[in-house]
Amino acid sequence: MRIVAILNRDGGTLRTMDLEAFGKQAVEIFSRNGHALECRIVAGRNVETELRRVADTRGIDVMLAAGGDGTISTAAGIAFESGMPLAVLPAGTMNLFARALQLPLDLTAAMEAVAAGEIGAVDIATANGRAFVHQFGVGVHARLVRIRERMTYRSRIGKMLASLRAIAEAAVRPPEFEAEIHTRNGRERLRVSGIAVSNNPLGDGHIPHADRLDAGLLGVYMAAPISTWALIRLAVDVLLGKWRTSDAVTEQEVEQVTLSFPRRKHNAHAVIDGELIKLAPSVTLKVHPGALKVLLPGPT
Repeated sequence: MRIVAILNRDGGTLRTMDLEAFGKQAVEIFSRNGHALECRIVAGRNVETELRRVADTRGIDVMLAAGGDGTISTAAGIAFESGMPLAVLPAGTMNLFARALQLPLDLTAAMEAVAAGEIGAVDIATANGRAFVHQFGVGVHARLVRIRERMTYRSRIGKMLASLRAIAEAAVRPPEFEAEIHTRNGRERLRVSGIAVSNNPLGDGHIPHADRLDAGLLGVYMAAPISTWALIRLAVDVLLGKWRTSDAVTEQEVEQVTLSFPRRKHNAHAVIDGELIKLAPSVTLKVHPGALKVLLPGPT
């Protein structure tokens, strides 16, 4: 296969690497597995443009994206729109989509697995038509991301420490708001501190991500109004992988859900695959079973 790799030189662990050497290693690994690989080193601000250029180019069989979760989410959305198969290399902090694909997190091992893989299909979700591969969130999650974006960090550990500081700041006054949740089971109006909707139900690991991407379902998770100490306890439970034992969290699995926010503030935000966006008055989330073609990892 002819594969074009877009390496985000400003993303994740790639910013500290010799990308010329990394690209040569990748070419050798993919060549050994019978593929022609071209590597393009791209600045973060130009990644989306370059991915779209690859998706629109005839004769390319797979586009490969290397970077953090934001890069991978952007690439997945473009692959979903264009129908071009996507391969990913985990070069970010959390690498949630790579974990869901059961890719090795070591970059060399991941390249070997992807190069030995085969094209398959996994689920992808949309929020008002915008694709996401991991999660849409409003409330607590959006506030945490908004606080963390004001902080400066340059490493995975730095980002994790920034997240802990954001939890501490958000816990001073946890968000609380009204939401209407409309699913196949009916409509209900609730007061909540947060809602998260994931592409496939989350597993039980200490880093919440889907264990599989072919269930054809969304996971819908709602946190009841929560006190300062309850939010801190919930954050600890998430870090320890025990969040499902929390009385504050309820969950359900559906193919589609519409969230409405009757008293939404004009400056309210949601977060989609780690990126803050303006919160619409109503958001319809759907899963699209098998709609994303991916180069699934093979044996290494």
